[in-house]
Amino acid sequence: MGALQLDNKVIFITGALGAAGSAAVKLFLERGALIAACDIRPASDFAELESLTEQYGGDRLMFVQSDMRVEADVREAVASVERAFGRLNGSYHNAYVNKVGLIADQSLEDWEDCIAGTLTSTFLVMKYAAALMIPSGGGSIVSTSSVLGGSILRSGNAGYGAGKAGLEQLTRIAALEYAPYGIRANAVVPGDFKSDELLAQLSQAHLDFMSKISMIGRSGTPNEINEVAAFLLSDAASYVTGSMYPVTGGIMS
Repeated sequence: MGALQLDNKVIFITGALGAAGSAAVKLFLERGALIAACDIRPASDFAELESLTEQYGGDRLMFVQSDMRVEADVREAVASVERAFGRLNGSYHNAYVNKVGLIADQSLEDWEDCIAGTLTSTFLVMKYAAALMIPSGGGSIVSTSSVLGGSILRSGNAGYGAGKAGLEQLTRIAALEYAPYGIRANAVVPGDFKSDELLAQLSQAHLDFMSKISMIGRSGTPNEINEVAAFLLSDAASYVTGSMYPVTGGIMS
């Protein structure tokens, strides 16, 4: 079976300069999508933006700097997608905030930053992306959760873990509320994954750790996550909604 195609689908990718987001921009362009890439960092930090624009054309790739924790920013980012492409068929939300620390040691500000960056941002992207998908004839909302959102416990991840757990329930509710409009909502649930550069630098201790806690015995790559997202964004997943898709290598603890 060939690779899943996203021909002519307009997809809004947040956290587009992160490991998974930047890999998704390239992968989805290869699959035929039109991409609105969004990140809190400026376009000058997107090292491949110029080359990708040259390769695929400015009519298939746009970049917008925006903070997904801020409602006005999200509203304007989605409005810019409408101005550029006239429609929206899918969103892939990767932006998050994590402040590692024990509950007793974390400040209220740290907690609120995690919830805003991880959960509130998901709510805002869903709300405004769906509003543009409805007149576009429906679409697919894909959010990125984490095994730390419920299936795995790690000390020091209270805010991030709670935010991701909330993201999963929010996804189920969005699936219910937007189903009448032809919009599906799902989440990918990654385990440990690293960029190719980081994978090449992993210590033996980390390799040994992953061999013990993962059935497959290694960390994943961004595109092993993104392939599942591509499926959920594609027409092949037309009967899939309200689902959490683990992409973990069989992580056990």
